[in-house]
Amino acid sequence: MRVCRFGGGADKVRPVDPATLDRALQEYVRPQSFPVAVRQAAPGEAIPEKLKRPKRDLGIQVAICQTIALARRYGWGLAVGREDLSCPLAHVAFGYSPSLPFYEQGNLCVEMYTKDAAAGARSEAAVPKLAPGAMETMWVAPLARAPFEPQVIVFYGNGAQVMRLVAAALYERGGQLVSHHAARIDCAELVNRTLQTGEPQVVVPCYGDRVFGQTGDDEMAFAWPYARSAEIVAGLAGTHQGGVRYPVPSFLRYTGTFPEKYRELARQWEDS
Repeated sequence: MRVCRFGGGADKVRPVDPATLDRALQEYVRPQSFPVAVRQAAPGEAIPEKLKRPKRDLGIQVAICQTIALARRYGWGLAVGREDLSCPLAHVAFGYSPSLPFYEQGNLCVEMYTKDAAAGARSEAAVPKLAPGAMETMWVAPLARAPFEPQVIVFYGNGAQVMRLVAAALYERGGQLVSHHAARIDCAELVNRTLQTGEPQVVVPCYGDRVFGQTGDDEMAFAWPYARSAEIVAGLAGTHQGGVRYPVPSFLRYTGTFPEKYRELARQWEDS
């Protein structure tokens, strides 16, 4: 297992397990909701007992963005299978249901997100997808107490917090991150594209995430492959040491200016 150093210059070496990663995020980024662990469970993988099934245990069907919201806001662990999923777009993106011509022709985009079906078809083709049947259930839980090994870590925060994670992701490799934005199906960007590219993703929450996941206007998302978490932790520590902090410190070492009458009083003190 890869190891890293973190904690304000601490010299202890710790494995990058979920609890260690969560501790680093709490120390350096201070999330307002739980960082989330995600796993795409292949057919036959036994579902951990601690994970709730939305339809069976909650009496509801959920969108993927809603599932992540339940994990990050309520602290719940969930396993979402085909019967648990409400969102038709996610059914196609995550391989729960086949991509039919009606979908591929752009009919779910036209007159809402695109001016015509041709543009809608291009939008649907751009969505990162799983092959049908590649995943049986999606497991989602708060990072620190996930009863499974994650594949993807999803973090929601404000722009400054996401900036902090971008800096951490680039600390060892440098360069820039490339992300994709479409205003819809952000769950596929967070999970599928992250796994397919092996690269972190900056994600602008989509319209559905704001409706069903109740994501705030002040929130963005950031996702990365769990396998790269050692880099994230080392990058958080290294950039913190270099002065990149959250909350971003205000520059306060300056002399302020005041209204003319205030300055007149100061001049009178000087002349007295």
